[in-house]
Amino acid sequence: MNSLADLSERDLEVLFDHIQAAIALVDRDGNLLSWNSAFDGVKRQFLNAVTLTDLFLQRDVESIRAKLAEGERDHWAGEFASTEKDAAMLCDFWLAPTEDHNMIFIAERIESEADAGTMVDKLRKQVKLFQTESEHSKKLARNKQIEMEAVLAQAEEVAHVDPLTFLPNRRTIIKDMQSEVMRAERYHSLFSISVVDIDNFKAVNDTYGHPVGDEVLRHVAIHLRDGIRHPDVVGRYGGEEFIVLLPNSDKKAAAEQAARLCRELRDKKIQLKDEEIHVTISIGIAEFRLGEDSWHSLLKRADNAMFEAKNLGRDRWVVGD
Repeated sequence: MNSLADLSERDLEVLFDHIQAAIALVDRDGNLLSWNSAFDGVKRQFLNAVTLTDLFLQRDVESIRAKLAEGERDHWAGEFASTEKDAAMLCDFWLAPTEDHNMIFIAERIESEADAGTMVDKLRKQVKLFQTESEHSKKLARNKQIEMEAVLAQAEEVAHVDPLTFLPNRRTIIKDMQSEVMRAERYHSLFSISVVDIDNFKAVNDTYGHPVGDEVLRHVAIHLRDGIRHPDVVGRYGGEEFIVLLPNSDKKAAAEQAARLCRELRDKKIQLKDEEIHVTISIGIAEFRLGEDSWHSLLKRADNAMFEAKNLGRDRWVVGD
């Protein structure tokens, strides 16, 4: 078989129903036309939902409507399908136009965040157990309170920190970026971001193995954390990719920081047992455009600039258009 065009309509229906990602066909107004079994599982929580926007948080509705109206391919991360009983899921989203002017919508849950959510649920159950026990014994109440505070602190860390690098995780860095965009819009202040990617990281994993690759990620994370100024923030976006938030900074300041980070890491050797590994980074930069940018368009411009840096030979930085 050379092309999916050879598949019949029935074949495609069977294929979509065996895909774990939630897939739906919608029109440009967001009306739900058809969907696969995974999406049906989501929709059962929202029996009155007739449009795609019914399944999103209220704050994201206008953004989704704009994406549908544009009718272009788009990819972003965000929260999806929140109910009173279930927490919102962090997902990767795709929108793609069809030949008949409808749109295909795909939502794929980010599994690493699901694991963190499971841990948080367990910790919260532990907190409830402590609360019950403290009611039975006034004498132990203070000790239980201390234990509860420790567990809550642990839950907070699990929910917001990447367990490998101890940097803010994907969900946290995205929320921080959204907050900074809102601040820049409100006060007309400067804001820039950098997307940082480790060059040839797959080769490191293939040559030395994933445990060594994890150590390289930790070393680069420490270098980025220690190499930025206060109040800049760096978080792990996923894989070998990081995001640096630069409040009150224009693209020139971000470029100066990027040049320094590239130079310092280029000159640094990572010593791991008997191995000495040399890594470089590529950085894409974007400055927030008041009245034009949203947080996801800002991120997309920085991401495109990072790929341009890769195409130009890696170990460099590029400022996005």
